Amino acid sequence: MGAAVAVLTVDQVRSRSGTDLVPELLDELDDHPLLRPFERTAGDELQGVVDRPETLAAVAGALLRRPGWYVGIGIGPVEQPLPASTRAGRGSAYLCARDAVTAAKTSPWHLRVVGEHPDARSLETTLWLWAAVLARRTARGWEVADLVAEGLTYEQVGRRLGISQSAVSQRAQAAGIVEARRAQELATALAARVLGQEAS
Repeated sequence: MGAAVAVLTVDQVRSRSGTDLVPELLDELDDHPLLRPFERTAGDELQGVVDRPETLAAVAGALLRRPGWYVGIGIGPVEQPLPASTRAGRGSAYLCARDAVTAAKTSPWHLRVVGEHPDARSLETTLWLWAAVLARRTARGWEVADLVAEGLTYEQVGRRLGISQSAVSQRAQAAGIVEARRAQELATALAARVLGQEAS
């Protein structure tokens, strides 16, 4: 067993009666630097392995933006060497991820974090609060948030959208851009703790 990693097991909500959304989500998550890439494991479920705190927070944020998924995050060691295929891996993190995705089906925001580290619960709480901020965001709010995330200033966003800087500021406030940024920062810090990468 090596250092702690995060195994994410993600299952589509109402997969039997809806469109298969796995290929679309796989394409989106492939943009992140993963220890092992997300793969379809069975049915409408996919699984990936993350070892970087900032990646764990970013992937969690991407999943929170999509409400149609049960998200289980398992924290712990895995058997080494880790196989090339994500679904072939074994270890505590995989077992925790399975427990987490099962619990997510009856949990707030359809997300759970399971692991032996004492800060696993704090990470889960932070992700729930982050989800609450994102849930109130409208399409206009996302439009502004995405442009700000690209590095544009409010003035530049206003020019792009053809609205005043004051209107951009109002949309940003309603969208909880500052709160979401703080939530991601806190999630990253807590992820560093549970993965054993906290700065000394």
